[in-house]
Amino acid sequence: MSAFQGIWVPLVTPFHNGAIDFAGLRRLVSHLLESGVDGLIVCGTTGEPAAMGKHEQLAVLDAVLELAPAPAQRVVMGLAGNNLIELLQFQSEILKRPVAGLLVPAPYYIRPSQAGLEAFFRTVADASSVPLILYDIPYRTGVAFEQATLLNIVAHERIVAIKDCGGNFSNTLALLNSGQVDVLCGEDNQIFNALCLGAKGAIAASAHVHPELFVQLHRQIRDNQLAEGRATFFRLLPLINSLFLEPNPAPVKTALALQGLIGDELRAPMQRSSDSMTERLKGVLSALGRDNR
Repeated sequence: MSAFQGIWVPLVTPFHNGAIDFAGLRRLVSHLLESGVDGLIVCGTTGEPAAMGKHEQLAVLDAVLELAPAPAQRVVMGLAGNNLIELLQFQSEILKRPVAGLLVPAPYYIRPSQAGLEAFFRTVADASSVPLILYDIPYRTGVAFEQATLLNIVAHERIVAIKDCGGNFSNTLALLNSGQVDVLCGEDNQIFNALCLGAKGAIAASAHVHPELFVQLHRQIRDNQLAEGRATFFRLLPLINSLFLEPNPAPVKTALALQGLIGDELRAPMQRSSDSMTERLKGVLSALGRDNR
């Protein structure tokens, strides 16, 4: 069993007038930790790292690490790229910091072979001094893992968990059954069934909003309170569905802005939520607020 259990939030990166809003970032991180989330992912796809320089990514990581309680190691850093030499150089910079692990997707755009995927993850894992979470998200990377490939990769001693966004139920079941790796649900609308099947937790962008309810959901299922967990999940489902109607993380940032935690700003080419989305989120947040009274 790895340290990656429960509800982990892939942090948005707050911006103000084009620059990183460190005050907003600290406010958001404090709010999430106080709400009981188990950990934070810095510079996952929700954090818009593709629109940030490496120095900016490290600055965000350093700011988050200042707030995360040591020695609990509750911070994981995203590590993505398709230039392996540059990726390993950036990895070495990250590993100078006390991170709990790295979240690593397949190299995007170049669509390597299955053997190439195995070699890539073996190289990154061999170079790591901390555990890795494999990030399976073919609709972003353009490459899908075959089941045998996945099982070969997670056999590496440093690859201890997987963020499962692969959309392949057979692969999910094989990973759960293998006992080789902890499965973390990466599709927010599948959290309930994934946890019931044996997933150890979730990396959920929607858990930025009312994180205490996501923590409650995980604990209810962990404690075999399935009826209560089902009720909590269906309370959250309108929020989860709404947050992914437009490209992530725009709706999440809008919801957080409506709660006064950060500003509603993204970096181009990402765009803010539409007016109709903003109105929808106001209604969803109002309904959840009434339920919590």
